[in-house]
Amino acid sequence: MTRLTGARQETLNYPDRGATSGRPLPAGYNHLRHRARIGRGRPAFEAAGAAVTTFVAHRASGMRVRTAAADQAAAVRPGLRVEVGMGLGPLRITAPCEVIWTAYEPARTGFAYGTRTGHPARGEESFVVEIDDDGAVWFTVTAFSRPDRWYTRLAGPVLPLLQHAYARHLGRHVRALAARA
Repeated sequence: MTRLTGARQETLNYPDRGATSGRPLPAGYNHLRHRARIGRGRPAFEAAGAAVTTFVAHRASGMRVRTAAADQAAAVRPGLRVEVGMGLGPLRITAPCEVIWTAYEPARTGFAYGTRTGHPARGEESFVVEIDDDGAVWFTVTAFSRPDRWYTRLAGPVLPLLQHAYARHLGRHVRALAARA
């Protein structure tokens, strides 16, 4: 079941809450849709879904992830606040987010988080693992975003390219984690 959170909109720095859950992505943002086949069969689907919804895949890809949950390995839930960090030393960027929706369904597992005040961008990104009728397992990243800080505005057209490169990079890590199943 896909769940959207309720009235905590004020924590987000964009108005289009939940748009990655299946409706058309809003205008005025850069859009990203990346889909990659990551394996085959129920064990690969379950392993990939668990890796995505516990941030194991994000951490394996080199991101630092901190959550407000007491159990840092717990599965995501709507309303969970997350801080994603990237970079090294003084060049480290932290990005506060909040989980907007989750999907824990027989053929679809994943979540989306939205940007909170202080994030270098505005928008939302979803990470979903699906298994189709013939057993193929797919990983999809869907996002809409636009710069919200001077340094992300300065990056201009490079930012969507970096976001797409990270989606591919994350997909390779999800594939490797699914292959271990």
